[in-house]
Amino acid sequence: MSEALEIRALREDEMQIALEMARQEGWNPGLEDGKAFYAADPDGFFAGEVAGELVTVISAVRYGDDFGFIGFYICKPGHRQKGYGHRIWQQALDHLGPRLLGLDAVKEQTASYAEHGFKPVYRNIRQAGMSLCDTPMDPRLAPLGQGIFPTIRDYDRRFFPGPRLDFLKLWTAPMLETRRGFAFAEDGIVKGYGVIRQCHEGYKIGPLFADTPEIADTLFRALAGQVKGQMIVLDTPEPNAAALLLAEKYELSPEFETFRMYRGPAPDLPLDQMFGITTFELG
Repeated sequence: MSEALEIRALREDEMQIALEMARQEGWNPGLEDGKAFYAADPDGFFAGEVAGELVTVISAVRYGDDFGFIGFYICKPGHRQKGYGHRIWQQALDHLGPRLLGLDAVKEQTASYAEHGFKPVYRNIRQAGMSLCDTPMDPRLAPLGQGIFPTIRDYDRRFFPGPRLDFLKLWTAPMLETRRGFAFAEDGIVKGYGVIRQCHEGYKIGPLFADTPEIADTLFRALAGQVKGQMIVLDTPEPNAAALLLAEKYELSPEFETFRMYRGPAPDLPLDQMFGITTFELG
């Protein structure tokens, strides 16, 4: 008989536990992801305990009143097949309520999520390889900083189904040692931006949003050039053929995939301008 599972809110100082569980699953989170993730929705992370041991976690982040995203759905190997995952999953659904919901699922789990009303819409393909780029000397590139943040916030809004102001403030923070970001602007108008962050293995680029493939190429080189000679990762939405060509051009190879699934009508996002998603964990 399984011991009783106690579900409670995950505290901010426990985010590193969730990130370590994700690392052990091979998800390779960023070294400083915790604060930005937690800021997205401080009430949106849950822990399941058995006899005082944290054994399962999940995130159910609310973006405004109309959208939510589920991630970090992990149960420690020694505690699986006991019903703990189902219970914390239900806690996540109850927390999010009737919103449009999204998640990223591996192929093997899509049928399970379909039982809860989630439908696959497209694949995200993780591309990885060695950075061979030099950062271009282009006057249209500007490092992300506090002064440009309102413009980045407004630009980002059309790429995501809900507002994520508090998350973005930390995700694009210029003072963190493990991440860098650039905006591309012409005539004072932002036409793309991207962030690269250090992970346990290599560096991930995300998001990478741009009005055109040429702008995405410039931003990619700016970001990858910061870590030339290191492994980089880009999570490309499969419907964006130009994103797949970008990865191929810079010798990145597919190594993993997820299916973006939604419960409710899929949001109308400009996938042709999304060259790299922000993160599998939070959308």
